[in-house]
Amino acid sequence: MIKWKDDYVTGIEEIDKQHKYLVDIANRAYLTLKDEFCIDKYDKITQILKELEEYTIFHFAKEEEYMKKIGYKHLFSHKIEHNKFIEKIKSIDLDTIDEKQDEFLLDIINFIVDWLVSHILEKDKLISGN
Repeated sequence: MIKWKDDYVTGIEEIDKQHKYLVDIANRAYLTLKDEFCIDKYDKITQILKELEEYTIFHFAKEEEYMKKIGYKHLFSHKIEHNKFIEKIKSIDLDTIDEKQDEFLLDIINFIVDWLVSHILEKDKLISGN
């Protein structure tokens, strides 16, 4: 599981709140992975992916709106990273999930956590100068 740390705080309250929600999604994926009583996790996985896609689209739009509002000079390159994340989520072949559900869950958790942590620490914190 990923735990929210003070290191992830950008200082922009709404963005931090949204980042925490993305961490919650990753943690729900982790709990699904560890759920020994659920043998077929396909429906839960697709639900998590759908929520992740919808919420990141919402979050990225809000973050980009904020950057535009403050005249952030790296908006374009930041937007490219956001688009790559969304493309990665949209490109997931749902048919392949069913065969190796736990392996897929582990891969998606690692992808979300790695991306979130590196993106927040290396990119998002620059928006507020933190």
